[in-house]
Amino acid sequence: MKIVFCHCSIYNPGGMERVLQNKVKWLASHGHEVMVVTTDQDRRPPFYEFPEGVRLLDLGINYSADNGKPLYRKVVAFLRKRRLHRRRLSDLLKMERPDITVSLYPSESSFIPDINDGSKKVLELHFNRFFRLQYGRNGIIGWIDRFRSQRDVAIARRFDSFVVLTDEDRSYWGDMDNISVIPNAAMPLADVCSDCSAKRVIAVGRLDYQKRFDRLIRIWNLVMQDSSLGDWHLDIFGQGEWNEHLNDMINKYGLTESVTIHAPVKNIGYEYASSSILVMTSAYEGFPMVMVEAMSLGLPVVSYDFKCGPRDIIKNGENGILVNGSDEQKFAKELALLMSDEHNRMKMGMNARDVKNWLSEDVIMDIWMKLFHNLKERRI
Repeated sequence: MKIVFCHCSIYNPGGMERVLQNKVKWLASHGHEVMVVTTDQDRRPPFYEFPEGVRLLDLGINYSADNGKPLYRKVVAFLRKRRLHRRRLSDLLKMERPDITVSLYPSESSFIPDINDGSKKVLELHFNRFFRLQYGRNGIIGWIDRFRSQRDVAIARRFDSFVVLTDEDRSYWGDMDNISVIPNAAMPLADVCSDCSAKRVIAVGRLDYQKRFDRLIRIWNLVMQDSSLGDWHLDIFGQGEWNEHLNDMINKYGLTESVTIHAPVKNIGYEYASSSILVMTSAYEGFPMVMVEAMSLGLPVVSYDFKCGPRDIIKNGENGILVNGSDEQKFAKELALLMSDEHNRMKMGMNARDVKNWLSEDVIMDIWMKLFHNLKERRI
């Protein structure tokens, strides 16, 4: 089977990029021809290594080059570049004639179902139904966010198949005949697991609004008021536009001895394995890969019950702790309790490892292959 994946870029150390790489590696190793098409790679190398034989092609659109421009100039540039994007992607697909074309959303999703290259079109959403509304923006930008969020439903209906990551998210899209739920696989990232004895809490993700590490630093400041926990350390791995802001917060609260922000690393599995708790304070997710990766290596999780993912993965009190709403005092209390109770951490950590059974790569990729074969044989 010949499969083309379309994504904006693969140079970032993000969850979508890692999921794509894992999926491509599995497909290539099982004899499928795979191509990854990007728009904004701009000659940068992939962060994660893709298998030999998988073709990587960038269309040279570079939407991100217009970030920071005034709104009207950004809109004009976007419309011009989308026309170029449509023409180049159409020419490529008509030449390649794949069986399946997968859009990872959103740049080509508005026009890709109209490309008559013979392939079945799949929309794979790594966010959630409300991802455009999470910032709560007002004015014309807020109106655009609401308009685009409503339009997402119409766009998703046009694809041969629309794949979301959680049952929770599926419930938000209404009655759609083409929708399926396929979570991401829990991939083995290290050959060792945590024993939950290290006095180390870890957080992983992009340093931006979505991950809300500002909340985490305030929470950690509350936790550090308990002198008995003073020998614990919080390590945050990530990069992004909030780096300076977060470091300023660490200095403001006097946490430089107990909090460190690190650049992303490729061997993050060993960082999980040398920690005892994962914390997640995100505003939203599609499916928190960090969560299942850490759990597969034996880490219990303390997480807000954000949309979407935690309630599909965490069994509260068994393999982690769910904190409702955005109460920082409550989060700090739950985190401090788990940090203080090594026996409970170890028990939850052992339970957390079960995620790699029901979310194993073979289980998840079997679901994908059934979908692809059904599409190819026109049963959908």
